[in-house]
Amino acid sequence: MSGEHVVSTGSTTGAGPSTGAGPSTGEGHAPTGQVLVLAGGLSHERDVSLRSGRRVAEALRGTGREVAERDVDASLLATLRTERPACVVPMLHGETGEDGAVREVLELLSVPYVGAPPAACRAAFDKPVAKAIVARAGIDTPASVCLPHETFRELGAAEVMAALVARLGLPLMVKPAKSGSALGCSVVRTAEELPAAMVNAFAYGDVALLEHFVEGLEVAVAVIDDGSGPRALPAVAIRPDGGVYDYTARYTAGSTEFITPAPLSPELSAEVAGIALRAHEVLGLRDVSRSDLIVGADGRVWFLEVNVAPGFTETSTVPLAIQAAGLDLGKVCASLVQAAVARSSPQE
Repeated sequence: MSGEHVVSTGSTTGAGPSTGAGPSTGEGHAPTGQVLVLAGGLSHERDVSLRSGRRVAEALRGTGREVAERDVDASLLATLRTERPACVVPMLHGETGEDGAVREVLELLSVPYVGAPPAACRAAFDKPVAKAIVARAGIDTPASVCLPHETFRELGAAEVMAALVARLGLPLMVKPAKSGSALGCSVVRTAEELPAAMVNAFAYGDVALLEHFVEGLEVAVAVIDDGSGPRALPAVAIRPDGGVYDYTARYTAGSTEFITPAPLSPELSAEVAGIALRAHEVLGLRDVSRSDLIVGADGRVWFLEVNVAPGFTETSTVPLAIQAAGLDLGKVCASLVQAAVARSSPQE
């Protein structure tokens, strides 16, 4: 893909375990009705959302589907009522797209859509909540503290930050509790760097999550389910030039090396796939998700977060994983649309 450095470390066959059959190709299903791809919105990730939406729309058109693209605005509900689509594919990133609100409205109108239901979106998008849920399921996640901006103002920022460093140690990862694309995220290696990191996190939300920073190989594991059961795709290893997978590293072509399948032992490949599947399950996700994990130098795997509306841009990991699995992006998207339509059809 243009701008991406993709290194194959071996055959994709057996690159990672899966649960359930692979996604259907979409062949044998005549396109029925228009698919509406929602992209844009008003979040900080608007540009990324537009890029994801364009790519998904083009991929679906390649399968013969009739596809429309539109932004989210005050005329959306009227459009959904008068030009009712067969299915909506929400490619909205950031809080307004991943907190479940738009999906609640789609359910109010009984419009089929691809993706997790609203309650699951709310839990997954709130990083501290998601961490607590997966931790109860026995998944390792870095030690963390979650604090609102008011706590620093009321109790004294210097005292609170000193207690945080004493409790969690250094280095730390500081990020907004509800945000995506690594916006507002900073790695803190000295106590002197913490105040600026807190200001950066609070620029994107009123609550900050501080985690012990785990050194290791970052991997992204996508899970897809076209109705035949969730399947983990080959893990994608992420090696940003600057050492931190921030917004620039994610969306600037050539600034990050992606290796698919990730250079992991068969045992670790099985473990990261199992963790992504387990997170998908316990959080109540559906159709597609992407878990971000760290494999430490000792081989221990740590869950960082999960995304219910992962990016589909030219530098996103889910399309890379789909390609590594030997699948066609358009056919995968079409199979997810087909599953969403079937799910909403009256049961006999």
